[in-house]
Amino acid sequence: MSGASQVLANDIDPIAGMAMRLNCELNHLDPFPITIKNIINSDAGKWDLIVLGDMFYDEQLADGLHRWLRKCIRMHQTEVLIGDPGRYQFLSHSIHNQLHKVIEYSLPEYTRQENHGLTSSIVWSYQPSSNSLESC
Repeated sequence: MSGASQVLANDIDPIAGMAMRLNCELNHLDPFPITIKNIINSDAGKWDLIVLGDMFYDEQLADGLHRWLRKCIRMHQTEVLIGDPGRYQFLSHSIHNQLHKVIEYSLPEYTRQENHGLTSSIVWSYQPSSNSLESC
């Protein structure tokens, strides 16, 4: 809807893939390619933008994701936006000191209750230092 010439959606959960297809239909968009294989640690694709959300719930996953994102940025100058509701694993991960807040959204009350009192979600721009990029 924002004019992207190509989109690849990825989630390892097949139900999320179905939800993405339904979202396309609801928004009157032609369905775009969706993969349910784990692409983290695969070759860095030549993407202009990677948008991901709530991926830092597990330290091992977060570490692998951090390395892969740095590689995508180093090789292709990919822009990375990360949405996260402020989970401890994210706030305490080393990636956090390489983020710049883009915008913060308040969560509705029912979402706060379902998510153990988390009150907002923030979109971050991931901008690793040059030294960090050289070490990948």
